[in-house]
Amino acid sequence: MIVKADDGAIAEAARILRGGGLVAFPTETVYGLGADATNGKAVARIFEAKGRPRFNPLIAHAAGADIARDLVQFNDEALALAAEFWPGPLTLVLPLRSASSQQISKLVTAGLDTLAVRVPAHPVAHRLLAAAGVPIAAPSANLSGRVSPTRARHVEEDLGAAVDMILDGGATEAGLESTIVAFSPAPTLLRPGGLAREEIETLLGRPLQDFSEMGVRSPGQLASHYAPRATLRLNAGRAGPGEVLLAFGPGALKGAMNLSWTGDLREAAANLFAYLRALDAEGPAQIAVMHIPSTGLGEAINDRLRRASAPR
Repeated sequence: MIVKADDGAIAEAARILRGGGLVAFPTETVYGLGADATNGKAVARIFEAKGRPRFNPLIAHAAGADIARDLVQFNDEALALAAEFWPGPLTLVLPLRSASSQQISKLVTAGLDTLAVRVPAHPVAHRLLAAAGVPIAAPSANLSGRVSPTRARHVEEDLGAAVDMILDGGATEAGLESTIVAFSPAPTLLRPGGLAREEIETLLGRPLQDFSEMGVRSPGQLASHYAPRATLRLNAGRAGPGEVLLAFGPGALKGAMNLSWTGDLREAAANLFAYLRALDAEGPAQIAVMHIPSTGLGEAINDRLRRASAPR
């Protein structure tokens, strides 16, 4: 059920969450499928609704950095990143505090001794978290492996009655999931996302390490992920027989669906998932995607496209 995210709906959504229900809500990245992170049965409903592998951890969303600090242990670099980029599209993977390790469901952490946390910037998400009074575990609100939702109707298309309420806060701004950084012990990029690597590296004064393929440590690390029904052909110049074209930049053919006619990577990131869904709805055998540079947010865009094109 899609409901406009006014004060009454947010209060009711908070009641649903405290009662063990599922609420889809907008963040500045994508729509999340939320459950009380301290309620194992509620969190299990997320996995059931999404068809999500249980070894894939979830992100716990907090209303503020002070609440996040009660959940996990920050080092100096994590504190600096939180002070600069929260609220915003940055997730930090940090060691659980002993008290929160007893409170947070093991399904959220996938049994690890770390927790992925972030403070979202979207006003609806902030108001919902404050009203709920508990950390909210929330992966993207779509069927596992499918294209992430950037509008309330995308959630309804994928999950329907499996969600108790869908708060409609309009189209999301960033259109890409959050960037995930861990400390092991050096700062390590686990998933590129809505905050560019370069901004983080500038603040830290050193480069981020890239994660090694040593098992799933955070959301978004499965090889096949964010996938439409059609297969993807990357770095295409044009569409072939049976294909539709997802274009980028001013050199594309007129009439094609273009992530950004001006070559703006921020605009392309915001449009990516919605455009993939729109093209997929046409029922093509394959979607041809034009080359997108891997600088700035292009790194995250290409990460999602590679995962979307991986064998399933």
